[in-house]
Amino acid sequence: MMNLSVEEILKKETFTREDLICLLKCNEQDRKKLFARSAEIKSIHVGKKVYYRGLVELSNICSKNCYYCGIRLDNKKVHRYFVTEDEVVEAAQYAFENGYGSMVLQSGERTDKQFVDTIINLLNRIKDISGDKLGITLSLGEQSEETYRKWFEAGAHRYLLRIETSNRELYYKLHPQNAKHDYDERLECLRLLRKIGFNVGTGVMIGLPFQQIEHLADDLQFFYDMDIDMVGMGPYIEHEDTPLFQFKEQLMPKDERFILSLKMVAILRIMMKDINIAATTAMQTLDKQGREKALMVGANIIMPNLTPVKYREDYLLYEDKPCINEEASECKNCLEARIAMVGDKIAYNEWGDSLHFKKRQQQ
Repeated sequence: MMNLSVEEILKKETFTREDLICLLKCNEQDRKKLFARSAEIKSIHVGKKVYYRGLVELSNICSKNCYYCGIRLDNKKVHRYFVTEDEVVEAAQYAFENGYGSMVLQSGERTDKQFVDTIINLLNRIKDISGDKLGITLSLGEQSEETYRKWFEAGAHRYLLRIETSNRELYYKLHPQNAKHDYDERLECLRLLRKIGFNVGTGVMIGLPFQQIEHLADDLQFFYDMDIDMVGMGPYIEHEDTPLFQFKEQLMPKDERFILSLKMVAILRIMMKDINIAATTAMQTLDKQGREKALMVGANIIMPNLTPVKYREDYLLYEDKPCINEEASECKNCLEARIAMVGDKIAYNEWGDSLHFKKRQQQ
């Protein structure tokens, strides 16, 4: 079979694995064609709207020991914290009053009753202060079906649980192989979230040690096959206090990781035309205009950080994280200017649920 050109591939309705690999490997000239097509698809299917998710990094206390993460259980250099309930509600009030439409509660993974009940209480309080008008995404890791149901019933309606890689063998190079880090359990949690009724999100890291282009092609197919509603993915950025740091010399240069991340966003936008795709903070870590560039090739979600500044230096999943000293109001003004610069418009006071999710609900 003859190899197709990038131009020919982009005319197809669906991509083969070989097509995805070709697009991920494409040169600068073909990359422009890919990005032009993804921008066109975004404009047609989700429009030029950007939805805000005011992010609160609730806690860096984690029961997991992932080899890539700066807040892993065995990193004794981390000062552990938990944002107070009142501080979270204050952040929610700011999000509501400034028209953010939605917020995200993210934290290290815990499953104890105190944690579960605290989240329920926070959900109730956030719904109360906003008159049920503030949408809520949770990113709190693997939980039981009972816990997911409690949180859904308390008002959360979107859940992000990143798989980090869909390749089982690579997964266990990133995580200890034990009951607390089970690949099948993570997949089962994604299925449970769908069953309960959440908008379901996942994502991967791009440019990992041991990762091949073929793995990333399979990740894109994984999102498609799982019929995911939203995706948050970005470049892998090393952290010196993690086991994976020892493989730093194997990594592709940061600029290449960034370009590869943009390609992933662009290809996914073409494959899954109406899902939500985040322009992640990790993109901005590697490129000063990283989030804007992601918006230009297909992303439509931005997560301004509303975590109280005093906690931010302790929530470093990776090194060189931007905006850790920026107050919410500074972040808001900066992002408005950045988004306007690329020709997109902030969708104030809108939840911005995935159109993909809405269409499935109507079927």
